[in-house]
Amino acid sequence: MVKIKLVKSLNGRHDKHIATAHSLGLRRIGDTAEQPDNAATRGKLAQIRYLVRVEGDLT
Repeated sequence: MVKIKLVKSLNGRHDKHIATAHSLGLRRIGDTAEQPDNAATRGKLAQIRYLVRVEGDLT
């Protein structure tokens, strides 16, 4: 499992990036979510890496 925290605002971001954050369960600054560590989650995190902080083992 990977713990993800939204650290920057979604205001003014690309619609696809907002949708990606929402699909991870992140809606507001400070929201955290736990997601399984798989290829789909890693792809989503790669797309919005500038908006989130990842806690956990991503090796």
